[in-house]
Amino acid sequence: MTASAPGAHLAQLNIGTLRYPLDDPRIAPFVEMLDPVNEAADRTPGFVWRLAEEGENDATSLRPAGENVIVNLSVWESQEALWDFAYRSGHLEVMRRRRDWFHRHVEAHMVLWWVPAGHRPTVGEALERLAELQENGPSPRAFTFASSYTAAEADPRPEAAV
Repeated sequence: MTASAPGAHLAQLNIGTLRYPLDDPRIAPFVEMLDPVNEAADRTPGFVWRLAEEGENDATSLRPAGENVIVNLSVWESQEALWDFAYRSGHLEVMRRRRDWFHRHVEAHMVLWWVPAGHRPTVGEALERLAELQENGPSPRAFTFASSYTAAEADPRPEAAV
């Protein structure tokens, strides 16, 4: 795991292709977990921001990647903070049951990248990073937990490599 450099935060996008519409009873357990999991994320040390539709508590009605695809986009102070939330909290139950609600992705469905502190990535920016990871594999611009890079490695300024 890599900590962030001063002035850098970690952005993450993950997408899920729904097996059924959100109002289908087979998806109800997932929908019931949305608010508690999002509220837990909001309270997690290191959490900075997450995408939510205006006036809503989540982004499930936003469908920029396709009608059956939901997106989760957030920003964290460090990779460790995101890891702790994803794998050491109530979110883990969602991860364990994801095959009940989402199709298995053949290509990468999650991407991480460093952003300047205070930057809120757009969905378009996030989908570009995911496409870059899918097309080129991990790099300092688009990576995964298994193939991570430091914020300094991702910074294109020559003085950052020192």
